[in-house]
Amino acid sequence: MRLDTSQQMRTEMRLRMAPRMIQSMEILQLPIMALQERIEQELSENPVLVDLRESTPTTTEDSDDTSTPAPAEAETAESNEFDSLGGLDENWSELYDEGPRRSRASLSEEGDRKQDAMQNMASRPRSFHDGLAEQLGFFDCDPILRDLAEYIIHSLDDNGYLPKNVTLHDIARDFGHDVTIEQAEDALRMVQRLDPPGVGARDLRECLLLQLTPETPCLDILRTLITHHLDDLQHNRLPTIEKKTGLSIEGIKAAIEHLRRLNPRPGSSYNLQENTHYVVPDLVVEPNELGTYDVRLVDEHTPNLSISRYYQKQLRNKATDPAAREFIQKRIQSARWLIESIEQRRNTLLKVARAIIEHQRPFLDKGPEFIEPLKMQQIADRVGVHVTTVSRAVDDKWVQSPRGIFPLKRFFGGGTTTADGDEIAWDTIKQKLLEVVAKEDKQNPMSDEEIVDEMGRHGLKVARRTVTKYRQALSIPSSRQRKQF
Repeated sequence: MRLDTSQQMRTEMRLRMAPRMIQSMEILQLPIMALQERIEQELSENPVLVDLRESTPTTTEDSDDTSTPAPAEAETAESNEFDSLGGLDENWSELYDEGPRRSRASLSEEGDRKQDAMQNMASRPRSFHDGLAEQLGFFDCDPILRDLAEYIIHSLDDNGYLPKNVTLHDIARDFGHDVTIEQAEDALRMVQRLDPPGVGARDLRECLLLQLTPETPCLDILRTLITHHLDDLQHNRLPTIEKKTGLSIEGIKAAIEHLRRLNPRPGSSYNLQENTHYVVPDLVVEPNELGTYDVRLVDEHTPNLSISRYYQKQLRNKATDPAAREFIQKRIQSARWLIESIEQRRNTLLKVARAIIEHQRPFLDKGPEFIEPLKMQQIADRVGVHVTTVSRAVDDKWVQSPRGIFPLKRFFGGGTTTADGDEIAWDTIKQKLLEVVAKEDKQNPMSDEEIVDEMGRHGLKVARRTVTKYRQALSIPSSRQRKQF
């Protein structure tokens, strides 16, 4: 084996993104709430940034100075750059202690407001498991049994069930005290007496049976249906149940109506409250007098950023220490990049949103069933940007319109061609599917093949697998399950 060294020339292309471009893309992708948090963070870290809404009035000397220094090529300085200024004279120490953006009084007032807000902030909502554990206090029982019941409560899943992989034997073994299977059974029965009814069940059948009371209508029929015919009920096989039980179809249907009032997921109501997310729209679309729509950004509460004239003046001062000058220059450059990125985000988001609204005007005029097929590349070509820019602009952005609040991505989607050669969006196909199913004969519901034929008579050419896919996506049962007896 021979080892040697040699020189070779090789040509290759690499894409290197400047920090400024990376920051611009990050800012564009942020929704309004995340953008405000990012700005607040920059305001706290960069002393040359000022919020014009909160900045103190400038002095006469500062107000006469309106020029802006040229940007430097240096990268953004780290937060510990203040440490490099330790050799400055007393005047410079006072400069950094002075805090030209906000007075000490304003900062103190702001701190008081934040403290008041924290004191008035709502506490953590009581969870499903917390509510169950509190109810144990109403039981007069052995402390070990109560602790075991609480252990079972915290073993329940979010729907209120005891998971299938957790047995009473596992609970008795892992509890931490020497307890028997019989004690674990007693503790589980105690949990199953808690509110909401049905908690602590090990399967759907037990959950529904736990919710039955002597006052429940059709009690005997319901017990029979739940105990022996849940699978038949799921597949709407009422004649089979009639044949096996001797019950009438009318009696079975009456019991099913009461069965629908039972809750198969007792813990879901608590989890729904905990997982509620509130949407803040980034854009507002409003009709105008010309019959078109205006689009505006919701940025009234976004800080209005500027660069401190105080620091600009110190940067131009020849007497400024070189280390301090370099620090200020880097901070000003970072501030400029942020301000320009925010302005670029504003312009790009408005142009993209206006192009989307212009294309989807039938959606706003007539309703969701009139949405047009639209691809991001079409908007990119119309606005004159790359398709990835459009993707970042609409990502996690919401728009408030006369038709409701929608994510911007809602307006994008593919489509198909009608018998007349017109393009139609898949959302329109879904709306037509809902309409066809709603008008069918419920005693003889249409199969997926018959739905395909019916939609074809309306000029919509779709495949059977497409109908099946959208029927399942819209939670429309099969023809057997839709049949009414």
